[in-house]
Amino acid sequence: MSLVVNHNLMAGNIANSLNSHYGRLATSTQRLSTGMRINSSADDAAGLAIRELMRSDIATMNQGIRNANDAISLIQTADGALGVIDEKLIRMKELAEQAATGTYDSTQRLMIESEYQQMASEITRIANATDFNGIHLLNGNLSSPTHDGSKLNATGKMKIHFGTANDSAEDYYYIQIGNCTASAFGVGNQADLKTSKGFTVSTQEAAQRALVAITDAIVSKDKIRAHIGAMQNRLENTITNLTTQAENLQAAESRISDVDVATEMTNFVRNQILTQSAVAMLSQANSLPQMAMQLIG
Repeated sequence: MSLVVNHNLMAGNIANSLNSHYGRLATSTQRLSTGMRINSSADDAAGLAIRELMRSDIATMNQGIRNANDAISLIQTADGALGVIDEKLIRMKELAEQAATGTYDSTQRLMIESEYQQMASEITRIANATDFNGIHLLNGNLSSPTHDGSKLNATGKMKIHFGTANDSAEDYYYIQIGNCTASAFGVGNQADLKTSKGFTVSTQEAAQRALVAITDAIVSKDKIRAHIGAMQNRLENTITNLTTQAENLQAAESRISDVDVATEMTNFVRNQILTQSAVAMLSQANSLPQMAMQLIG
């Protein structure tokens, strides 16, 4: 290479190397400071796209877990109320048994009837008052086999959504809770007089019929409790599966997105040394044209 004064080609080459080393040093610094290998689409366009899809699925799964936990809380609320209703039905059967015997006169049997009807009214009150977040659970609102979510307030059985899409086979299922009022169970004076055997215990014959009606009511109530208990178990299994999926997807996202600190620190030190070396050599290269002045002088 000739010794010239108009152009310092050696300094230019070193400056290009310095810029390259400094750029890689800046990239390593950014990755180490953020802990992420991909900080912009320029780092890895395909990896960025995959990572963002994974992140959206992870966030959705975590919300799905919260949805399922809320559904379990709803079911536990309904089951607790049904436990109280169970006590009322047992007391009603006890009263029907008492009224069915012949050792009581009409006055005493009417006293029994009064408590019997109060128990029925309390069952209806509990069914109408049991709600979760303003959603009534036992009054028949969730008993319909069809679901309509097209309006502001959904009607029919309750849809529990926990998946990342909208596939009926994978992403949601329904909670259906039957009507748990006294009239729906066929007991008390709010039931249909023509079809209900548990309408009253005011007579010995009526009390004997009521024993059968209350047994049927207890069976109906137990079926509802068994159904929602099975749904609670299913939701708990769903949560376990979603938690496992979210953890595995988080691990996959980490492998794509997170920086390997050991490898990146090695690159950082290498680029730091190369940058320092280039700075030193650029300083030397900038002084080389001054040698031409010695020849001129």
